[in-house]
Amino acid sequence: MILIFGLILLVAAVIVAVAGVLGNTGATHALTHGFSVFGYHVTGSTGTLFLYGIVVGAIAVFGLSLLLTSARRAARRGRAARRGLKQSHRETAEVSRDRDDLVDQRDAARAESARATSNGSPRPQHRLHRFGHRPDEPSDASTPAADR
Repeated sequence: MILIFGLILLVAAVIVAVAGVLGNTGATHALTHGFSVFGYHVTGSTGTLFLYGIVVGAIAVFGLSLLLTSARRAARRGRAARRGLKQSHRETAEVSRDRDDLVDQRDAARAESARATSNGSPRPQHRLHRFGHRPDEPSDASTPAADR
C-alpha cells in the first residue's frame, strides 16, 4: 500500500516537473540577472533553473534514501545481534541449571555411598580403576611370567 502511494507521488512529481520546464521556456521567462553557483555561471530561462532544481532535489533524495537504507540495515543487524545475545544467555542459564542439577545428583550419590559404606555394607568388588587394576594388587607386568 505504501509502495503504491509512493509510486503515485513520484509520477505526479515527474508530471509537475515536466510541465514546469516546458511552460517556462522562451524569451518571456529569461532570467533577468545571471548568478553563479560554485563558480558556475547560470544563465537561461526560469525553466532551466527549475530543471536544475529538480536534478539537485533528485540527487538529495537519492542520497537520503541511501542513508536511511544503511541506517535500517544497521538497526536490523543490531536487533539480530541483541536477539542472538539473549538466546545465548538463555542457553547458558539452562546449561548452568543442568550442570548444577548434575552436581547436586553427584553429591547426593556420593553422600549415599558414604552412608552405605559407613553402615558396614560391603564395598563393590568390580570398581573400575584408572589403569585396570587396584593399587593394592600387583599388576600383570610385575608378576613373573611363570605365575601368569
